Amino acid sequence: MSEFIAGRNNVLAALQGGRSLTKIFVARGIRGNLQPMLQLARQAGCPVQFVPRQKLDELAGSINHQGIVAQTAAWRYYDLDELLAALDIKANPILLLLDGVEDPHNLGALLRTGECAGVAGVILPKRRSAQLSPTVARVSMGAVEWVKVARVANLARAVDVLKEAGFWIAAADMSGESLWRVDWDFPVALILGGEGNGVSRLLIDKSDYVVSIPTLGNINSLNVSVAGGVLLYEMLRQRSRNNGVPDH
Repeated sequence: MSEFIAGRNNVLAALQGGRSLTKIFVARGIRGNLQPMLQLARQAGCPVQFVPRQKLDELAGSINHQGIVAQTAAWRYYDLDELLAALDIKANPILLLLDGVEDPHNLGALLRTGECAGVAGVILPKRRSAQLSPTVARVSMGAVEWVKVARVANLARAVDVLKEAGFWIAAADMSGESLWRVDWDFPVALILGGEGNGVSRLLIDKSDYVVSIPTLGNINSLNVSVAGGVLLYEMLRQRSRNNGVPDH
């Protein structure tokens, strides 16, 4: 089954990440420097076809393609065991587990933030979750090509496997202690809940930590992608300080 990646940054990231592209479609008369992309396409043996912009509109649908669309095979998911085998537990990796995050824009934003923050992988359930798609790829600004994404049948079982592998489990929930009170310098799998129901009670009960983000206004919750960014960058801040890494 074919998928389409739309947008300059996304197509360039796919080429840089070694993704196999069937063909790249470019709008005739497009402006801007295309040489880096065209050079990578030649090196990868990927044909480039210049077509009317209407053709790209048909391929990309409602997605803003910026004059470039690439055809590719469906996105690849990792098995959980395969993901864990690629990690060094001594390096204190961070994983994201997404429980019921069904909005593709939130998934794309979390992939983008996670890639910037150095997460080692993202774990999705096969049901009740957004999956990798052209919309997710566009919102992620190419991060989908760099972040390992695993898909599992049962998140609760995945948590058990992660614990056995040496991870500590932290769930984000308004009932938890402040994230500022936790020392995050350990291998952590962070569970973020969906927009409606949050993290399930079963996963909260299985967690070693339940943490919240303090709020000062009248609204007591953040969008899941924003909350994920706050939590990930607090982990990054602490680790940078503890390891003597420059903050720039």
